[in-house]
Amino acid sequence: MGRVRYLMVLLAVTLTLVVANYWFVQGVQGADFRQLAENNRLREVPIQAPRGTILEREGRSLAENIPSYNLRIDPSGTADLSSSLEFAGEILGVDGSTLGARVAAQPDGPVRQTALVAEDLSLGQVARFESVGLEHPEFAIDVSQQRLYRHREQVAHVLGYLGEVNPAELQEKSNPYQAGEQIGRRGIERQYQSLLRGERGERVVIVDSRGRPVGDYQEEQPRAGENLRLTIDLDLQQAAQRALAGRVGAVVVLDPRDGEVLVMASSPSYDPNLFARRLDADAWTNLIEAPHQPLQNRTLQNVHSPGSLFKVVMALGGLEEGIIVPETRVFCSGAKKYFGRRSRCWKRAGHGWVNLREAIKKSCDIYFYDLGQQMGIDAIGRHARRFGLGEATGIDLLGEKSGLVPSREWSRTVRGHPWYPGETISVAIGQGPILTSPLQIAVLMSAAANAGPRPIPWLGEEPSEHRAPAEYASRDWQLVREALRAVVMDSDGTGRSAAVPGLTIAGKTGTVQVVSQQTWVKSEDLPYAERDHAWFASYAPVEDPRWVVVVFVEHGGAGSTAAAPIAKEVYEAILAKSPDLGHLPAS
Repeated sequence: MGRVRYLMVLLAVTLTLVVANYWFVQGVQGADFRQLAENNRLREVPIQAPRGTILEREGRSLAENIPSYNLRIDPSGTADLSSSLEFAGEILGVDGSTLGARVAAQPDGPVRQTALVAEDLSLGQVARFESVGLEHPEFAIDVSQQRLYRHREQVAHVLGYLGEVNPAELQEKSNPYQAGEQIGRRGIERQYQSLLRGERGERVVIVDSRGRPVGDYQEEQPRAGENLRLTIDLDLQQAAQRALAGRVGAVVVLDPRDGEVLVMASSPSYDPNLFARRLDADAWTNLIEAPHQPLQNRTLQNVHSPGSLFKVVMALGGLEEGIIVPETRVFCSGAKKYFGRRSRCWKRAGHGWVNLREAIKKSCDIYFYDLGQQMGIDAIGRHARRFGLGEATGIDLLGEKSGLVPSREWSRTVRGHPWYPGETISVAIGQGPILTSPLQIAVLMSAAANAGPRPIPWLGEEPSEHRAPAEYASRDWQLVREALRAVVMDSDGTGRSAAVPGLTIAGKTGTVQVVSQQTWVKSEDLPYAERDHAWFASYAPVEDPRWVVVVFVEHGGAGSTAAAPIAKEVYEAILAKSPDLGHLPAS
């Protein structure tokens, strides 16, 4: 009896433990195990959000989305994968082994997906695959969104392009992206990535034991990215790109009143649609090794000496420092020695006796050599910084270079030797170690147009802050602005080739030596790489400035013959769009 009782107690305890365990699993841990079961049965598949459209100022589309037809294959749906890919290759005009390598390279996901075979099929190719659907059920056509830049090279440097998120970005802690997602890589696409991207949705599917989707569970629709309207004027942008055709350079057009960027043209350019598809290594190499770096946005990423445009800064600085007055006259014989070195004027015969107005209008170098010798490099630098030179303009685009305004301290710390007085003579006419971008020059000329206030340039979102104005006495501004008007409007001004009937324009030409010359060899007679750079900076109409136009041409020669005529073409396009300006008197 004792043994029976013992066994009964043991059995009772065992049954109690089993029941308790079942209760614990079903009751206490039941919700957790049900969740695990659901996780094994359900899979989350992201749905990418349509990217926002980018528009120009009048509402015309610059970047939008179009449907792209893609070919996919289910490897389990064919008895001979190689044969199926060979068949697809015949329709696509691609070798079957190439398609096989593409399929094999695709990573596995939480859901057993069909493999991507080809993208961006033509409608004819889509029709071919649809017509053989019964014989080849392993193939399927899906539709995705592809970025389209309708105006191609004309707005490429403003818009930028998209690229697939890379493995390093996916591993970042704050990474919001999914593998395969396209994100902005340059230009506006990058700057306003978070705005244009939207929020992806999610599709939850039911899968079988092999991970194959067998049905839908639920779906959350994505939120499309927001549209973005830029300040760019497409008509003027196209006119500037046409005027630059065949040249290496840049054109910037600003509204000096608020900094709106109407034109940001850079040449040579590229087709951003190349990046809408998968860009292979050879195509990328060809692009980055192409002559004159077409991916470079020359409006803000290339900096050069400003040449005689810098005489605007020198004139205002000299007047404020009390070194010169409007009546100060200098005799220009064509060359003069400074610190034991002969420096020449651009005009071999010289300009004779000139005052400040004549020196700006005729761009007399000797006048400003004398002024620079008296001012010194540190005073010159102080006035240059008043106009924002040597610092980024603050435009809403990444990659802007700040340029350089030299000083004695800069020379000691960066170059490791003292500043030489002879270098000041070069800087006084915008040569030597002073570097600016076309966009910075546009801000400088905006300050001249406004007689002080200098805006922050912008494309997509107007900045809330304002930069300190370039403050000078009103009589000094009046003198310099009148001289700039004479540059274009007087018959003997160096910028006369930019004149447009019916529009009063103020401007300044600039020519930058690439190699030092002690003689007057014409730039066009030099090898291309040694030819002068050409500048022209201007605003109009003088009575009520609404446009600042800056042109830079690499190795173009003289500003008066290479850059000013391009500005004229841009002003003609402006006048065509704004015929109300035609009543302004020409002089």
